[in-house]
Amino acid sequence: MSGAAPGTTTRNDGRPEGLRVPPLLMKILITALVAIFAYVLTDLVEQKQGEVWKLTVSIVIGGAALIVQYLVDFERRLTDIETGQINRIRDMKESLAAHHTAMTELVDDRFARISEATELFSQVDRSVLRSDGVTKLARSATMVGQLANPLVEKFADTAIDKLATLMEDLSSRRADCLGENHDWLIDLTKCVQTSLVATSTSVDRGFWNSEPAKRYLEAQSDAIGRGVKVRRLFVVNTPGDIDTELEEICENQKLLNIDACIVALSELPHRVQLGTTSDFIVFDEVLSYETGQDTLDVNAKTTLDARAEHVSRCLKRFNELWGATQNLPGFGNGR
Repeated sequence: MSGAAPGTTTRNDGRPEGLRVPPLLMKILITALVAIFAYVLTDLVEQKQGEVWKLTVSIVIGGAALIVQYLVDFERRLTDIETGQINRIRDMKESLAAHHTAMTELVDDRFARISEATELFSQVDRSVLRSDGVTKLARSATMVGQLANPLVEKFADTAIDKLATLMEDLSSRRADCLGENHDWLIDLTKCVQTSLVATSTSVDRGFWNSEPAKRYLEAQSDAIGRGVKVRRLFVVNTPGDIDTELEEICENQKLLNIDACIVALSELPHRVQLGTTSDFIVFDEVLSYETGQDTLDVNAKTTLDARAEHVSRCLKRFNELWGATQNLPGFGNGR
């Protein structure tokens, strides 16, 4: 609890606010006391002098005391002003130094970004990729960011992140995604220049009656029109697995000038049967598109692989199966 009386505020110097004496009155009181003290002292020392002399001395000494008080007060205020100016100058210097540092960092960061962007676009111009497409992407992304639509902006960020991840993965010659990516399949078919070879197992049977399969076959037909050679091998385990539906799928693809045929592994030489058979497509002998199945034989993963040794293994396996199929009796009868 505070020891101050109720209704009385206390200053920082310990004196109650209610008992504070105004500075001018304090100076007058001190001056009067000094004058009285000087009068008494003069009276004791110079008793023979007249009253006028005593009063004059008292007034002079009191006036001197008043002047001294004002000089002391002036010096204190001047010191406070000088201290305040020094502090303000120091604060200003520190503020200017901090502002200069912040501005320097900001300018350096902006120039670094400009340099990075310039270097990036310079690399794009030197690459075989279309620089106008990269520029269009950057400009469109900036425009989307100005829509003030959080959902659209978030969706655009997700799309850009996926594209950036794909580009980064492709730079290492291998990319994958969950599920079966029909967009990759169709886009690659639209880009193929010389050849497309593929195997199709029973896992793919349902795919050929889907809408993506229709677009995929249309893209292959267009590729064949550009001079691309397309070969597809439908692989089953035994002749008993060859049914009317599969034969119809194969015949329909032949009508599109796709070199397609069906083969049962059990009819092939033993050395060919030992090889691994999975669904893969090799584009232009430089990139493979493969699907991986889970325990329920559902396509759970799609992988793009441009590593030369892996593509070579896929081509070697396809050529083994294709060559063995060509040598089967009755192959020319539509097998």
